Amino acid sequence: MSPAAFAPMFERVALIGLGLIGSSLSHAMRRRGLAGHIVGHARSQATCDKALEIGLIEQAYGSAREAAVGADLIILCVPVGACDAIAAEIGPVLTPGAILTDVGSVKTAVALAVQPHVPAGVHFIPGHPIAGTEHSGPESGFAELFDGRWTILTPPSGTDAGAVAKLRAFWEACGSAVEIMTAEHHDMVLAITSHVPHLIAYNIVGTADDLQSVTQAEVIKFSAGGFRDFTRIAASDPVMWRDVFLNNKDAVLEMLARFNEDLSRLQRAIRWGDGPALEEFFTRTRAIRRGILQAGQDTAGGEFYRARAGKDGGEPGKSGQ
Repeated sequence: MSPAAFAPMFERVALIGLGLIGSSLSHAMRRRGLAGHIVGHARSQATCDKALEIGLIEQAYGSAREAAVGADLIILCVPVGACDAIAAEIGPVLTPGAILTDVGSVKTAVALAVQPHVPAGVHFIPGHPIAGTEHSGPESGFAELFDGRWTILTPPSGTDAGAVAKLRAFWEACGSAVEIMTAEHHDMVLAITSHVPHLIAYNIVGTADDLQSVTQAEVIKFSAGGFRDFTRIAASDPVMWRDVFLNNKDAVLEMLARFNEDLSRLQRAIRWGDGPALEEFFTRTRAIRRGILQAGQDTAGGEFYRARAGKDGGEPGKSGQ
């Protein structure tokens, strides 16, 4: 679809953070002509310079506050632990009528941190595009990242319906399907679908690294598909995931407790040679995978953007921020 397919939805978009999600948003906006101007800020001057060099933004600013001035859409594309300080910095310069949103994998903690800094007349609508790869930086983004993926919006009670509708239309124009739910429900769902799987991946790779009876070279040399996929997930941004677990700890701990109970049942089945119990469990869980395929959330051949491997020189994989 050509850029002329959509009239600009926002005159000035400020991207605070220019990593995978921020850079992909820039590509997606330019693909559809959704923004009149795109400006940005990143902590690193090198990141800002690269973003300018490859045309992600028209102007880079040395502070989030400067970038937010005059913007009618401000998107916080930073680790969730950074949202509080950034909201405090930009709050005084936000324009009435502007929409402030984020892309973090935790919503309750972000809402509690950001909302006190949002002035009257500014529409704060937390968001979370469920899409990603293990790659980071301004060169990692691509316009198709959000195509066919879900974006969840968690507007606080009383949020202007028109602003919610506009942000929803924006994400749909970027390629996403959009779901609206409460922040608390989002955090519980993502704890089991994303956060705990990442924690398990980090733990399994760490356990393999700690084994003294298997050398690191053997772990790498004999990596089968399962372990290889765990290492892909465990390659995700450490700072981002540190903040996710610290800011969604209640839901994560609840899901870990349930996981440990199920793991104990599997331990007992293996210990006592209970083949029927193992087969029943594996059959039931196999159906979940089939449901994911049928829902279009993956393909039988692997992650939806592995087709980009030839372009990127590697095998991208989903981190699901």
